[in-house]
Amino acid sequence: MNNDSTAHRGAGRAPHPLTDALPTTGGPVRRTLLRTALTGAAALGTGLATARTATAAAPARGTHPRPGTPGEAWRELAEGNRRWRTYRERHPHETPAVRQSLTAGQHPFAVVLGCIDSRVPPELVFDQGLGDLMTVRTAGEVLDEAVLGSVAYGVLELGIPLVVVLGHQSCGAVRAAVEAEESGGGLPAHIQYLADQISPAIDHTKEGDARIDATVDANVRLVRSKLVAEPDLAARITTGRLAIVGARYVLTDQRVHRLA
Repeated sequence: MNNDSTAHRGAGRAPHPLTDALPTTGGPVRRTLLRTALTGAAALGTGLATARTATAAAPARGTHPRPGTPGEAWRELAEGNRRWRTYRERHPHETPAVRQSLTAGQHPFAVVLGCIDSRVPPELVFDQGLGDLMTVRTAGEVLDEAVLGSVAYGVLELGIPLVVVLGHQSCGAVRAAVEAEESGGGLPAHIQYLADQISPAIDHTKEGDARIDATVDANVRLVRSKLVAEPDLAARITTGRLAIVGARYVLTDQRVHRLA
């Protein structure tokens, strides 16, 4: 994790590559270290020249700035999803210039808490590139302390204005939770943990596949409600600096629907 505000905290004087790093004694050791230092300096010069050429060739983030409000961030994601589902994706922010600029820090504009399902990678679904999204993925979007900490880091340390809880059609984790409850059978230990977290969202007003489908949405809403209840996040929502939204990805048409 990279936080620009803390990148140089506590740093003292940097050692000089050709003096502080060398021993005070002469002989072969000194010559070897000096040769290594000079070789490294030459390589660094070549790398910097390459980076300058790449930077001159393309801007770091194109022509529009990073979204700074929840509304702007959601519109950026919605537009990216429109490109994705109409097969006009751009795969933005992958140039050598962008890659070089990101070595100095990151400024993502949204956190996406999604499922581990291989068919729903957020960067592709929303047609975003390097440095745009902070993604956290667990089966069924299940929360634990590590997930909560990851989401909070993006919001509180990086100032991200939007969190999206992204469920999807035909979620295997949701199906496992529903079927385990219906059968009364147990699941392998770690998978049972996932089912236990999802089970409060099971929609008992539906039957069969309709129950699984309805539970996908109900689970997204449950996870969102837990995030909204976190005091540090709630404080930012109150002041308009943050929005936490639920959404669903439909495999059949690749569209992301925002859930009420």
